[in-house]
Amino acid sequence: MPTPSLRRPLVVRLCNMVGDVVLGLPALQLLQVHGYDLHLYGKGWAKALLGGHLGEQGWHVTPRAGKLSDRITQLRELKQHCMQLDPGFNSRVNTLLMPNSFSSAFEPRMAGLKPAGFARDGRSLLLKEAWQARHPSPPAHALEGFWELACRLVGTDLPPPTQIELQVAQQAQGKADELLAAHGIQPGFTCIVPYAAGDVDGKDKRWPEFAAFTHQLAARKDRQIVTCPGPGEEDIALQDHPDAICLPGVALDVYLGLLKRASLVISNDTGPAHMAAAVGTTVLSVLGPTKPEQWRPWGPQNRMAQGPNHQWPSLADVMQKVAA
Repeated sequence: MPTPSLRRPLVVRLCNMVGDVVLGLPALQLLQVHGYDLHLYGKGWAKALLGGHLGEQGWHVTPRAGKLSDRITQLRELKQHCMQLDPGFNSRVNTLLMPNSFSSAFEPRMAGLKPAGFARDGRSLLLKEAWQARHPSPPAHALEGFWELACRLVGTDLPPPTQIELQVAQQAQGKADELLAAHGIQPGFTCIVPYAAGDVDGKDKRWPEFAAFTHQLAARKDRQIVTCPGPGEEDIALQDHPDAICLPGVALDVYLGLLKRASLVISNDTGPAHMAAAVGTTVLSVLGPTKPEQWRPWGPQNRMAQGPNHQWPSLADVMQKVAA
């Protein structure tokens, strides 16, 4: 590991979705191993999601402001801070863009930074280094795309790790364990995630038979069922999944701790599925229109249930996979 005096500050623009940031974690760790001092710039929840890595690895997180002018001001201030740490900061590529959007390149360029990323969304002229992806577009898996970005910057072509190792902050794990104890929930429970934001080509990412599945799962009476709805999802939990113990309003870092204590997570294509897989919990991912080759939870312990031609699996198929 390089000594602190030799570390180079690097601004990293994180993605806007929880699952994407989780899948980008191995790339961040590769950058750190190769001597970069990471200054992460992304959504406000990124500090909680990556809290287990901030203190131990010394990463810094700046939450993105709402207004464009404020974001450019933030990035200018971040540039000045990094130049104080490293006088050579502005003589090289000093920003890595995890998203492929035009705006993710425009903002740092307007702030005087020198970003690098994939040559997509018509942004090549804004990039100090514009790379053509070695993998197909989109890549075989989103994690491989993020990993390739880090490899291109550090000048290597290593294979990605087989497992994401997302650390849970000790304090957050303690709060998660206290919450479970307060509700009489024993470790080894099943966690369901019947929620999902957005769509795939106009098709809903929520399995239509999830409510019926939860009812059948509860009838087995072999494990407690837990669900943690986010804002606006409470009605889905209470009305469609009354057999599950509902824990609403759980902070993201505490949610990580809960997922780590589960024996199995059954989920739509959504961020908590990637969170669970990244802390080592087995995930059964119930997919319909989602492309599993690009968005399946990463890790050898995980399984998928999906019908042919990106159709939803049957209720019987999912129950069989749970039993297995």
